[in-house]
Amino acid sequence: MEETKEIRVSSTDPESGFMSRDNKQEMFCYLDHRTTDFKFNIITDAYVTPGNVHDSVPYLSRLDRQIERFGFKVEASALDSGYLTSAVCKGLSDRGIFGVIAHRRFKPTKGLFPKAKFTYDKENDLYICPNKDELTYRTTTREGYREYKSDPKKCATCPLLSQCTRSKTKQKVITRHVWEDHKEQVRLNRLSPSGKELYKFRKEKVERSFADSKELHGLRYCRLRGLRNASEQVLLTAACQNMKKIATHLARLS
Repeated sequence: MEETKEIRVSSTDPESGFMSRDNKQEMFCYLDHRTTDFKFNIITDAYVTPGNVHDSVPYLSRLDRQIERFGFKVEASALDSGYLTSAVCKGLSDRGIFGVIAHRRFKPTKGLFPKAKFTYDKENDLYICPNKDELTYRTTTREGYREYKSDPKKCATCPLLSQCTRSKTKQKVITRHVWEDHKEQVRLNRLSPSGKELYKFRKEKVERSFADSKELHGLRYCRLRGLRNASEQVLLTAACQNMKKIATHLARLS
C-alpha cells in the first residue's frame, strides 16, 4: 500500500499554503520570491506562491523570464541556503552564471559520522570511509542519486562501525546526486574572495528590500485572500519601492 502525504488546507483561504520550517512560525501564508539588482537594489522580479512551495522551485524559471524580458546579462547570483539544490546549481552553471549560495547546515544522526567524513574519489568514482575502506558505486535511483555501498564483511569487523551505521546488514550507504559536481563548484564559489564579497552584499540588498516591504509598506500581512490578490499586493508594493529608489538615484544625479 502506497503512503499518502497529507496536505493541510486552510478553511478560510484554500489557495494559501502551510509553511513549516526550522525556527519559523508554522502558518498558512504566501511567499514573495524576489530578485533585486546589485547596483541600485531595484526589484526586478516579485513572484508569489503558496507558503508550502519551496524557494528553489520557481527560481530558474523566474531567472529566465527576467533575462528574456529585460535582456539582462546576468553574471552572478547570490542566494540564501534555501536555494542550495543540485538543480539550481546545475541551472546556474548551464547559464554561465557565477552562483554564490549560503551553506546549509545539515543535522547528522547523533553519534554517527556526518557525510563530510567520507571522502569522494572522483577519479575512481568511490567514497573512502574514516577507516580507509572503499564504498563502491552500485546503482542510480530514479531521483538521480548514485548509491555507494560498503562491503558488509569488512564493516562487521570495523572498530568504527558503531559510529558509521546502525544498519542491521552492517553496510554503509552514501548517496551522491548526478549533479553534485555543480553543487560543489557553488561551494567553492562561496569560499572565494569574490564570492564572499558578493554574498555580503546580498544581505544589504535583497534582505533590506524585504525588510522595507514589511516595516514601511505593510507587507507583513495579506490584506485580501487568494493568490491573485496577494500577488497584486506584492507587485504594487514592489512598484512603490522601486519608484522611491529611482527618485532617490535621480536626485543624486541632479
